[in-house]
Amino acid sequence: MPQASAHPGDPHYITRSGWLRAAVLGANDGVVSVSSLIVGVAAADPNPSTVIIAGIAGLSAGAMSMAAGEYVSVSSQSDTERADIARETKALQELPDAELAELAAIYQEKGLSEETALVVAKELTDKDALGTHVRDELELSEAHAANPLQAAFTSGVTFSIAAAIPLLAAFAAPADSIIPIVLIVTVITLAALGALGAKAGAAPVLRATLRVVMWGVFAMAVTAGVGWLFGVSV
Repeated sequence: MPQASAHPGDPHYITRSGWLRAAVLGANDGVVSVSSLIVGVAAADPNPSTVIIAGIAGLSAGAMSMAAGEYVSVSSQSDTERADIARETKALQELPDAELAELAAIYQEKGLSEETALVVAKELTDKDALGTHVRDELELSEAHAANPLQAAFTSGVTFSIAAAIPLLAAFAAPADSIIPIVLIVTVITLAALGALGAKAGAAPVLRATLRVVMWGVFAMAVTAGVGWLFGVSV
């Protein structure tokens, strides 16, 4: 039986949270980290070859690191979810009455009367005991289920695409203009990423854009400062 919806042509945005989080994280980290690396290296040694090599190394290492990090972290979340579901399965087999009472108590806390809560708990238990406890006790749902491969792929790809933008800008820029051109391109890219992320998640565009741009510029400023200090000390 298909699930009813009051607005079938306008689905909830929460179903996008898994891949959208990984995409925003990967893209933002890609453009900020590689831009910061390019600006930092250029501040210490403006040689174009040095800057480009550093940028390529940063893109390659960063994409692999993001993908691996996402896979490991989301896999840990998935392991925890599976362990909780296994415990719940065992509890339903060994202590069904206690689990029923626990479920009824959850519905009472949400506003149902004691009698109604017990009726609802019994009916839902008869239909799908484990699914009901997973949803209402563990607060897990298919929309929020951990997907390590999806997170790793999304983060690695978006990191690479976003990181390629400042790298291409540095490659095309004159040797004496690498830093300002990369900074300008990066700020524009950050603004576009913030707006796209906000649109995809139906969030306020201006606030999201400003947040992404401000933190990105701060990161680049710190890295450029470190590069400048390194260049002076050398």
